[in-house]
Amino acid sequence: MPHLNDVTRGRLLYGCDYNPEQWPEETWHEDVRLMKRAGVNTVTLGVFSWSRIEPAPGQRDFGWLDRLMDLMHEHGIGVVLATPTASPPPWMGHLHPDTLPRDADGRTEWWGGRQHFSHSSATYRRYAAAVTEDLAVRYAGHPALTLWHINNEYCTYDWGDEAAARFRDWLRHRHGTLDALNTAWGTAFWSQGYGDWAEVLPPRHAHYMKNPAQVLDFKRFTSDMLLECYTAERDIVRRHTPHLPVTTNFMPLWAGQDAWRWAEEEDVVSVDLYPDPRDPSGAQSGALVQDMTRSQARGPWMLMEQAAGPVNWRRVNHPKPRGLNRLWSLQAVARGADAVCYFQWRQSRQGAEKFHSGMVGHAGERGRTFQEVERLGADLARIAPHVSGSGVTAEVAVLHDWHSWWAGDQEGRPSREVDYPGVLGAWHRALWQAGLTTDFAHPVHDLSGYRLVVVPQLYLLTDAALDNLLAYVRGGGTLVCGFLTGVADEDDRVRPGGMDARLRELFGIRTLHEWWPLEPGETIACEGGLRGTLWSEELEPDGTADETVAYRGGELDGLPAVLRKGRAWYVSTLPEPGALRALLARVAAGAGVRPVLDGLPDGVEAVRRGELLFLLHHGREPVTVDVPGTHRDLLTETTVTDRITLDRYGVAVLRP
Repeated sequence: MPHLNDVTRGRLLYGCDYNPEQWPEETWHEDVRLMKRAGVNTVTLGVFSWSRIEPAPGQRDFGWLDRLMDLMHEHGIGVVLATPTASPPPWMGHLHPDTLPRDADGRTEWWGGRQHFSHSSATYRRYAAAVTEDLAVRYAGHPALTLWHINNEYCTYDWGDEAAARFRDWLRHRHGTLDALNTAWGTAFWSQGYGDWAEVLPPRHAHYMKNPAQVLDFKRFTSDMLLECYTAERDIVRRHTPHLPVTTNFMPLWAGQDAWRWAEEEDVVSVDLYPDPRDPSGAQSGALVQDMTRSQARGPWMLMEQAAGPVNWRRVNHPKPRGLNRLWSLQAVARGADAVCYFQWRQSRQGAEKFHSGMVGHAGERGRTFQEVERLGADLARIAPHVSGSGVTAEVAVLHDWHSWWAGDQEGRPSREVDYPGVLGAWHRALWQAGLTTDFAHPVHDLSGYRLVVVPQLYLLTDAALDNLLAYVRGGGTLVCGFLTGVADEDDRVRPGGMDARLRELFGIRTLHEWWPLEPGETIACEGGLRGTLWSEELEPDGTADETVAYRGGELDGLPAVLRKGRAWYVSTLPEPGALRALLARVAAGAGVRPVLDGLPDGVEAVRRGELLFLLHHGREPVTVDVPGTHRDLLTETTVTDRITLDRYGVAVLRP
């Protein structure tokens, strides 16, 4: 199968979404001049060009795109050619209202924005296939073409009639019979039993709480329908260019897409990443997405979009301070990216994103943004021969599953303060601050290569997943599970005892009497100075645990907050950040996992990629880092012996 290495060939890709149709053609040559100056070697064309390519049904205008493809090739810039199907032209919605999605209240989502298509619409799919076919036929042999980019940020939901019909077909395939559906959805509750498939609808607006199993299946269905749209276009371009890789860009940790399953259908896994420059956890949030994307790709991956400066969708949109764009870009490379790209090349003067930054901002080539873009291009060119195609090794895996997230995020749950991404982020942050590089894995993946497996929270676990965790521990692995794990089966049916019996035995728990969620800001005291937040549980141990940390005070006084039985740990609260970091560092050390580099100053991140050691300083004041031995800093081309000083947002890439 084609691979990202077939495109990079020892380079790091550096570029952007390029939307030249927004500009007069004389600007294109100025763009190419600046691209060459900045070191840009790849651009994505055509993402939002459907109305330009097909101004009326069946018409084609490729002349402008021909000239662009030729211009890019003439200057040695590769093209990632996008199918333009994320934003259908206005004529499609006007002539074919069935292509427009409807929300849960039955309201039509009209054209005038983007992503205004029903994933289930046969008419939309027919037009999307036709324009994709014609693109592939025309440009399959063009020497500038290096990679296909299908659609953009798949993220649409649809509760309309055509989606309802497809949902019923999907349910028939999943459950087989109405009796099986009624059992899986628990429709004996609230008189919801279905006697005819025609009665089954998507979970539209309801008077009171919706059936959570129905909502769970609808989320699964939505991910699958979008995936069908992707694979249909992918298969068309593959037929014409079987030697070229195909991708589509994920949004980080987006709730509507099972990215584990999607990644299996991509030749290149790519993601869009926009941390808030004012967020104190921005660097760690970026690291989490980078680790997850690398794990989905099982190797090098593509940063398809980031911002060179401010975005335009937050309440207040802050620019990146000097040096932060370089730091976060090199962090992505450290964690496995072989492509660093932006949305977009030139900042738009019109439209909804004219205040979203570009590599060339409104200030032009004299602006700070472009100057920093130019410096980063030189940095990437220096390190590319030493890093491209290499891997990142991790001895710790964090388990994550979209189906568990979907199931746990239901209306009638014990605490709406429990936010799955927040819990996942807290555990990853503790590992990141402890200097431990992590992969992500699905609960049924082969875990035998990891010394430590961490489960921040997996409310839903299938029998196969549970058996996999038990086999991992029996095989000598160390497992740490957070609260509210193993509660439900794949149909969101609560397991007897409120936690699967296999897990209770594994951790030394006889009975889980009650969940005791905490109020916002409330904490609970535990032995050893540990304080829990967000959640607690009334657990009765079975006497087999080797170690416990007890709650102190209140209703749970003396009951275990943390249990260890052999190599299996259970943490029934969310410890405050420092305590969680200390706990996981201790468990990791016991499992034989060491930080990448000992004694790092606060705010300094160390990552090994291949033979290289990346040091990334996320603070504003200079720091000195001890690095035993002699290294060559590839960014400055200087020799480093035993220690190095990093300035504000400084980066070093050290080669032994």
